[in-house]
Amino acid sequence: MLSKELLTQVRKIEIRTRRIVDEITAGAYHSVFKGRGIEFDEVREYTPEDDVRDIDWNVTARMGAPYIKKYVEERELTVMLVVDMSASGKFGSRGKTKLRCATEIAALLAFSAIRNHDRVGLMTFTENVEFYLPPKSGKTHGLRLIRELLIRDADGRGTNIARVLSELMHVLHKRAVIFLISDLIDDSNYSKILTVANKRHDVVVTRILDPTELALPRMANMVVEDAESGRAGDMPGASRGFLQSFARAAEDIHLRNSQLCSRAKVDLVDIRCGEDIVKPLVAFFRQRQSKH
Repeated sequence: MLSKELLTQVRKIEIRTRRIVDEITAGAYHSVFKGRGIEFDEVREYTPEDDVRDIDWNVTARMGAPYIKKYVEERELTVMLVVDMSASGKFGSRGKTKLRCATEIAALLAFSAIRNHDRVGLMTFTENVEFYLPPKSGKTHGLRLIRELLIRDADGRGTNIARVLSELMHVLHKRAVIFLISDLIDDSNYSKILTVANKRHDVVVTRILDPTELALPRMANMVVEDAESGRAGDMPGASRGFLQSFARAAEDIHLRNSQLCSRAKVDLVDIRCGEDIVKPLVAFFRQRQSKH
């Protein structure tokens, strides 16, 4: 039985998300992703109205006359939301944790998919896969997806993007749009599996950043704890040199992840926790729309 507080949270997210989808996102989502999934139907003889790029040269050679491949658009798309539930997601310096931000992003994308009559699924992860909800369509399914994000506590603390993407390759049998929603704080190299996943599917990385993780505020000495490893230590917060070193290290990490996505030819959307999540997503949709 769901608590009254949880039902209220789900309802608030649904109302806010529905308004955004209705006013802004649905049209952009539709034009970017709908029709990207196609399946082979048959081969038939070439006619002058056909595109020569569709000619099947193997069949043409066997038959002695030009034949083309005919495809049909899949009626619905599969969208997978892959959400990082590691301990670093519990951090937030502006009244909202990164995990709460991830939940709102997932809700927005889920209801955009459902509005478009597509199927949407959920996979949460830490160093292991925590939960899997197979793709389905419909508002009831979308509400359940949000509930699962709100009520589930992760067993793990760390992050293993390579493992979750590898598991996803085993459960997805048709081409899908995969939204990886994470702060990308992962010491392992997931470059190879990200490239493979993007060749089989359409992968979009939504990176959640907290301003404090990019540049620490200047203050008296502080104790800093790594949420995923549990290690803690005193930091000379008032030192300008330390603050500059911290900023350079943070920039190096985020640059590494940006370059990793670029090499894998994966779109990267940055969203800052505590700021408007809609503008970066809409900008991404419009950018993708301009490419098609």
